[in-house]
Amino acid sequence: MIVVAGEALIDLVPQGTGALAALRPALGGGPYNTAVALGRLGSPAAFCSRVSSDAFGEALLDRLSATGVDVSAVQRGTEPTTLAVATVGADGSAAYSFYVDGTADRLFETPSTLPSGTRAVSFGTCSLVLEPGASAYEEMMRRAAAQGVFTALDPNIRAGLIPDADAYRARFKSWLPSVSLLKLSAEDAEWLGGTPGEWLASGPAAVVITRGGDGLTAFTADGEYTVPGERIEVVDTIGAGDTVNAALLHGLAVRDALSTQGLAGLGPDGWTQLLGFAARAAAITCSRAGAEPPYAHELEG
Repeated sequence: MIVVAGEALIDLVPQGTGALAALRPALGGGPYNTAVALGRLGSPAAFCSRVSSDAFGEALLDRLSATGVDVSAVQRGTEPTTLAVATVGADGSAAYSFYVDGTADRLFETPSTLPSGTRAVSFGTCSLVLEPGASAYEEMMRRAAAQGVFTALDPNIRAGLIPDADAYRARFKSWLPSVSLLKLSAEDAEWLGGTPGEWLASGPAAVVITRGGDGLTAFTADGEYTVPGERIEVVDTIGAGDTVNAALLHGLAVRDALSTQGLAGLGPDGWTQLLGFAARAAAITCSRAGAEPPYAHELEG
């Protein structure tokens, strides 16, 4: 079981150009997209969050259940669902404005136990910024690491939600001793400061940096491994990084490598195959509108 912990929200995606273009609601949130992608790839997955009991919240849970994701660890609340208004650039890149005050997901409380059979827990995005939930997710991360559970972190920086950048950067560094796999975009890496070597020295066994169409690079104590991006006509990039998260975790699971020792044993061929799989998965997501990660059959061969 791979547990994904973090927010579920509604993306409002423009259906045309201009500030007043019609907005289409789409199910989203970085952790939520990762859970959906894991389910579509065939990995046993569970979602751990706090979701509104409003109509949006019901739709979010319905999709997870339909994808085969276990939602028994999801907490519920009467507060509204978080909204994220997307702006899609000419190159398909997405930026977001958030409506988060008084929403259900930020009132998450640390669960007393992890779901049965948990092999890994993935964290990231808004859930690690918005209090009081951020502290609860942080506690969950530290507990999981202390129990020897594989932990993955994708900070997925949303700078507009971070009131004190320096405080967040310091907090990010404090998480690294509890992180097995750190995945982040080149833009996130630049915003956070530091280098893959510095992050590796603080705890993670591997750091994966994504560079959009230019591919992915994994940094480990034994070397660096790079694959190019897949050439594809980009519709938008919504959910691409979340798909990479899921593909990496799924690929590690099928290799029985969800451990520090497992990461160390991948070697050049293993890392090249794993990164290539993640690049193909992300490219398929970018080829269609919204966060629509691929199913396993679309990646066969």
